[in-house]
Amino acid sequence: MSGVVVHVPRGSGGADGDEGSAEAVTLRLGPGEVARFGRGSRTTPVELRLADAAISRLAGEIRVTDDHWQLTNHSSTHSYLVENPEGAGEYLRVPPRRVGAPVPFEFARVVLPTRGETPVSFQVFAPDHVYLDPEAMGAPWGSRTVTAYSLDETATYFLVLVALCEPRLRDQSRVAVPTTPQIVERLRAHTGCAALTARAISSHIDYLAEEKLRIGAGGSREPGKGERRNGKREEIVGLALRFGLVREDHLALLPPVTATGGRDRHTAH
Repeated sequence: MSGVVVHVPRGSGGADGDEGSAEAVTLRLGPGEVARFGRGSRTTPVELRLADAAISRLAGEIRVTDDHWQLTNHSSTHSYLVENPEGAGEYLRVPPRRVGAPVPFEFARVVLPTRGETPVSFQVFAPDHVYLDPEAMGAPWGSRTVTAYSLDETATYFLVLVALCEPRLRDQSRVAVPTTPQIVERLRAHTGCAALTARAISSHIDYLAEEKLRIGAGGSREPGKGERRNGKREEIVGLALRFGLVREDHLALLPPVTATGGRDRHTAH
Protein backbone atom coordinates (compact mmCIF):
# COMPACT_ATOMS: atom_id res chain seq x y z
CA MET A 1 0.00 0.00 0.00
CA SER A 2 1.11 3.58 -0.61
CA GLY A 3 2.04 6.06 2.08
CA VAL A 4 0.96 9.61 2.89
CA VAL A 5 2.00 13.00 1.58
CA VAL A 6 2.21 15.81 4.15
CA HIS A 7 2.21 19.41 2.95
CA VAL A 8 3.09 22.37 5.18
CA PRO A 9 2.06 25.60 3.37
CA ARG A 10 4.47 28.46 2.78
CA GLY A 11 4.89 30.65 5.84
CA SER A 12 3.88 27.97 8.36
CA GLY A 13 7.40 26.78 9.10
CA GLY A 14 10.06 24.53 7.66
CA ALA A 15 11.63 21.15 8.15
CA ASP A 16 14.14 19.59 10.54
CA GLY A 17 14.13 22.51 12.94
CA ASP A 18 15.21 25.11 10.39
CA GLU A 19 14.26 28.26 12.27
CA GLY A 20 14.66 30.54 9.27
CA SER A 21 12.65 28.62 6.70
CA ALA A 22 9.29 29.94 5.53
CA GLU A 23 9.11 27.85 2.36
CA ALA A 24 6.44 25.25 1.79
CA VAL A 25 7.47 21.70 2.72
CA THR A 26 6.20 18.44 1.23
CA LEU A 27 7.13 15.19 2.96
CA ARG A 28 6.39 11.62 1.88
CA LEU A 29 5.98 8.86 4.48
CA GLY A 30 5.70 5.14 3.79
CA PRO A 31 3.87 2.53 5.90
CA GLY A 32 5.42 2.29 9.35
CA GLU A 33 7.19 5.65 9.12
CA VAL A 34 6.70 8.51 11.59
CA ALA A 35 7.01 12.29 11.24
CA ARG A 36 7.15 14.54 14.30
CA PHE A 37 5.78 18.07 14.15
CA GLY A 38 6.14 21.11 16.38
CA ARG A 39 8.27 24.20 16.89
CA GLY A 40 11.41 22.10 17.16
CA SER A 41 14.87 23.04 18.41
CA ARG A 42 18.45 21.80 18.20
CA THR A 43 17.75 19.36 21.02
CA THR A 44 14.21 18.51 19.87
CA PRO A 45 14.40 17.85 16.13
CA VAL A 46 11.17 17.55 14.17
CA GLU A 47 10.50 16.58 10.58
CA LEU A 48 7.80 19.25 10.21
CA ARG A 49 8.51 22.57 11.88
CA LEU A 50 5.56 24.84 12.69
CA ALA A 51 6.74 28.35 13.41
CA ASP A 52 4.49 29.67 16.17
CA ALA A 53 5.42 30.44 19.77
CA ALA A 54 2.20 28.83 21.08
CA ILE A 55 3.11 25.44 19.59
CA SER A 56 5.20 23.03 21.67
CA ARG A 57 8.71 22.08 20.64
CA LEU A 58 7.32 18.56 20.09
CA ALA A 59 3.61 19.00 19.46
CA GLY A 60 2.74 15.62 18.02
CA GLU A 61 3.48 12.99 15.43
CA ILE A 62 1.99 11.29 12.40
CA ARG A 63 2.33 7.54 12.01
CA VAL A 64 1.47 5.79 8.75
CA THR A 65 -0.14 2.36 8.53
CA ASP A 66 -1.08 0.34 5.45
CA ASP A 67 -4.45 1.98 4.81
CA HIS A 68 -4.73 5.03 7.08
CA TRP A 69 -2.67 7.30 9.31
CA GLN A 70 -2.69 8.08 13.02
CA LEU A 71 -2.21 11.32 14.91
CA THR A 72 -0.62 11.56 18.36
CA ASN A 73 -1.11 14.76 20.37
CA HIS A 74 1.82 15.41 22.75
CA SER A 75 0.27 18.58 24.16
CA SER A 76 -0.97 18.39 27.74
CA THR A 77 -3.37 21.32 27.33
CA HIS A 78 -4.54 21.76 23.72
CA SER A 79 -6.72 19.64 21.45
CA TYR A 80 -5.95 19.44 17.74
CA LEU A 81 -8.55 19.40 14.97
CA VAL A 82 -8.42 17.17 11.92
CA GLU A 83 -10.77 18.63 9.30
CA ASN A 84 -12.10 17.09 6.12
CA PRO A 85 -11.90 20.05 3.70
CA GLU A 86 -14.04 18.15 1.22
CA GLY A 87 -16.80 17.26 3.70
CA ALA A 88 -19.70 19.31 5.00
CA GLY A 89 -17.87 20.64 8.05
CA GLU A 90 -16.75 17.13 9.02
CA TYR A 91 -13.91 16.99 11.56
CA LEU A 92 -12.55 15.05 14.51
CA ARG A 93 -10.95 16.38 17.68
CA VAL A 94 -7.78 14.79 19.03
CA PRO A 95 -7.60 15.58 22.78
CA PRO A 96 -4.43 16.28 24.76
CA ARG A 97 -2.09 13.27 25.23
CA ARG A 98 -4.13 11.11 22.83
CA VAL A 99 -1.92 8.47 21.22
CA GLY A 100 -2.49 7.06 17.74
CA ALA A 101 -5.91 8.52 16.90
CA PRO A 102 -6.90 6.96 13.51
CA VAL A 103 -7.84 9.45 10.80
CA PRO A 104 -10.33 8.16 8.21
CA PHE A 105 -10.27 11.09 5.77
CA GLU A 106 -8.52 10.66 2.43
CA PHE A 107 -7.58 14.34 2.49
CA ALA A 108 -7.25 16.10 5.84
CA ARG A 109 -6.17 19.41 7.35
CA VAL A 110 -4.56 19.27 10.79
CA VAL A 111 -5.21 22.50 12.71
CA LEU A 112 -3.29 23.59 15.82
CA PRO A 113 -4.43 26.50 18.04
CA THR A 114 -2.19 29.57 18.26
CA ARG A 115 -2.26 33.04 19.82
CA GLY A 116 -2.72 34.68 16.44
CA GLU A 117 -5.88 35.24 14.45
CA THR A 118 -5.15 32.34 12.10
CA PRO A 119 -4.43 28.83 13.41
CA VAL A 120 -1.43 26.95 12.06
CA SER A 121 -2.34 24.03 9.83
CA PHE A 122 -0.91 21.47 7.44
CA GLN A 123 -2.43 19.03 4.96
CA VAL A 124 -2.22 15.26 4.82
CA PHE A 125 -3.07 13.12 1.80
CA ALA A 126 -3.91 9.69 3.20
CA PRO A 127 -2.84 6.25 1.97
CA ASP A 128 -4.65 5.07 -1.12
CA HIS A 129 -8.20 4.06 -0.21
CA VAL A 130 -9.20 0.84 -1.97
CA TYR A 131 -12.74 0.34 -3.28
CA LEU A 132 -14.48 -2.86 -4.34
CA ASP A 133 -15.44 -3.31 -7.95
CA PRO A 134 -19.22 -2.62 -7.98
CA GLU A 135 -19.67 -5.61 -10.30
CA ALA A 136 -18.24 -8.00 -7.69
CA MET A 137 -19.95 -6.87 -4.48
CA GLY A 138 -21.58 -10.23 -3.74
CA ALA A 139 -18.45 -12.34 -3.84
CA PRO A 140 -16.62 -13.57 -0.72
CA TRP A 141 -13.88 -11.19 0.44
CA GLY A 142 -11.03 -13.48 -0.57
CA SER A 143 -12.21 -13.58 -4.18
CA ARG A 144 -13.47 -10.02 -4.54
CA THR A 145 -12.10 -7.72 -7.19
CA VAL A 146 -10.90 -4.26 -6.22
CA THR A 147 -10.75 -1.28 -8.55
CA ALA A 148 -7.39 -0.70 -10.25
CA TYR A 149 -7.59 3.08 -9.73
CA SER A 150 -9.54 4.08 -6.64
CA LEU A 151 -10.62 7.63 -7.44
CA ASP A 152 -13.13 9.56 -5.35
CA GLU A 153 -15.15 11.64 -7.80
CA THR A 154 -16.23 14.01 -5.00
CA ALA A 155 -12.62 14.88 -4.07
CA THR A 156 -10.73 18.01 -5.07
CA TYR A 157 -7.96 15.97 -6.68
CA PHE A 158 -10.55 14.53 -9.07
CA LEU A 159 -11.64 18.05 -10.07
CA VAL A 160 -7.99 18.82 -10.77
CA LEU A 161 -7.81 15.67 -12.88
CA VAL A 162 -10.92 16.66 -14.86
CA ALA A 163 -9.49 20.15 -15.42
CA LEU A 164 -6.26 18.60 -16.71
CA CYS A 165 -8.20 16.41 -19.15
CA GLU A 166 -10.77 19.03 -20.21
CA PRO A 167 -9.08 20.43 -23.34
CA ARG A 168 -8.58 17.02 -24.89
CA LEU A 169 -12.07 15.86 -23.94
CA ARG A 170 -13.62 18.91 -25.58
CA ASP A 171 -11.39 19.14 -28.65
CA GLN A 172 -10.52 15.46 -29.21
CA SER A 173 -6.99 16.51 -30.14
CA ARG A 174 -3.47 16.52 -28.77
CA VAL A 175 -3.67 20.04 -27.36
CA ALA A 176 -1.35 21.12 -24.58
CA VAL A 177 -2.20 20.01 -21.04
CA PRO A 178 -3.20 22.99 -18.84
CA THR A 179 -0.52 24.53 -16.66
CA THR A 180 -0.90 24.84 -12.90
CA PRO A 181 -1.85 28.57 -13.07
CA GLN A 182 -4.46 27.75 -15.73
CA ILE A 183 -6.01 25.10 -13.47
CA VAL A 184 -6.11 27.57 -10.58
CA GLU A 185 -7.98 30.02 -12.81
CA ARG A 186 -10.26 27.31 -14.24
CA LEU A 187 -11.41 26.16 -10.79
CA ARG A 188 -11.64 29.61 -9.21
CA ALA A 189 -15.41 29.82 -9.79
CA HIS A 190 -16.02 26.44 -8.15
CA THR A 191 -17.57 26.76 -4.69
CA GLY A 192 -15.03 24.54 -2.96
CA CYS A 193 -11.95 25.62 -4.90
CA ALA A 194 -11.91 29.42 -4.78
CA ALA A 195 -9.03 29.45 -2.27
CA LEU A 196 -6.88 26.85 -4.06
CA THR A 197 -3.34 28.09 -4.66
CA ALA A 198 -0.86 26.98 -7.30
CA ARG A 199 1.08 25.13 -4.60
CA ALA A 200 -2.06 23.25 -3.54
CA ILE A 201 -2.81 22.32 -7.15
CA SER A 202 0.75 21.02 -7.53
CA SER A 203 0.26 18.87 -4.41
CA HIS A 204 -2.93 17.40 -5.88
CA ILE A 205 -1.10 16.66 -9.14
CA ASP A 206 1.71 14.93 -7.25
CA TYR A 207 -0.86 12.92 -5.28
CA LEU A 208 -2.62 11.84 -8.46
CA ALA A 209 0.60 10.82 -10.18
CA GLU A 210 2.36 9.08 -7.31
CA GLU A 211 -0.46 7.68 -5.19
CA LYS A 212 -3.66 7.37 -7.20
CA LEU A 213 -2.42 6.56 -10.69
CA ARG A 214 1.01 5.20 -9.67
CA ILE A 215 2.82 6.84 -12.56
CA GLY A 216 6.58 6.26 -12.71
CA ALA A 217 9.29 8.86 -12.93
CA GLY A 218 8.55 9.46 -16.63
CA GLY A 219 10.28 12.68 -17.63
CA SER A 220 11.66 13.33 -14.13
CA ARG A 221 15.25 12.57 -15.15
CA GLU A 222 15.49 15.91 -16.96
CA PRO A 223 17.10 18.66 -14.88
CA GLY A 224 14.40 21.29 -15.51
CA LYS A 225 11.68 21.40 -12.88
CA GLY A 226 9.12 22.75 -15.36
CA GLU A 227 9.85 19.93 -17.78
CA ARG A 228 9.45 17.34 -15.03
CA ARG A 229 6.06 18.69 -14.00
CA ASN A 230 4.88 19.04 -17.60
CA GLY A 231 5.83 15.42 -18.29
CA LYS A 232 3.97 14.31 -15.20
CA ARG A 233 0.81 16.16 -16.26
CA GLU A 234 1.02 14.64 -19.74
CA GLU A 235 1.28 11.12 -18.29
CA ILE A 236 -1.64 11.72 -15.93
CA VAL A 237 -3.91 12.89 -18.74
CA GLY A 238 -2.81 10.11 -21.08
CA LEU A 239 -3.53 7.37 -18.55
CA ALA A 240 -6.83 8.89 -17.37
CA LEU A 241 -8.18 9.16 -20.91
CA ARG A 242 -6.89 5.80 -22.13
CA PHE A 243 -8.61 3.94 -19.30
CA GLY A 244 -11.73 6.11 -19.25
CA LEU A 245 -11.12 7.36 -15.72
CA VAL A 246 -12.30 10.80 -16.86
CA ARG A 247 -15.12 11.02 -19.40
CA GLU A 248 -17.09 13.79 -21.07
CA ASP A 249 -19.87 13.54 -18.49
CA HIS A 250 -17.34 14.47 -15.79
CA LEU A 251 -16.98 17.92 -17.39
CA ALA A 252 -20.24 18.83 -15.65
CA LEU A 253 -18.26 18.88 -12.37
CA LEU A 254 -16.32 21.93 -13.56
CA PRO A 255 -17.60 25.53 -13.47
CA PRO A 256 -19.30 26.67 -16.71
CA VAL A 257 -16.92 27.75 -19.44
CA THR A 258 -17.00 31.54 -19.87
CA ALA A 259 -15.90 33.79 -22.67
CA THR A 260 -12.93 35.05 -20.63
CA GLY A 261 -11.79 31.87 -18.92
CA GLY A 262 -12.01 28.14 -18.80
CA ARG A 263 -11.27 26.34 -22.03
CA ASP A 264 -10.31 29.49 -23.94
CA ARG A 265 -7.25 29.92 -21.73
CA HIS A 266 -6.39 26.27 -21.88
CA THR A 267 -6.35 26.06 -25.62
CA ALA A 268 -4.48 29.30 -26.15
CA HIS A 269 -1.13 27.54 -25.58
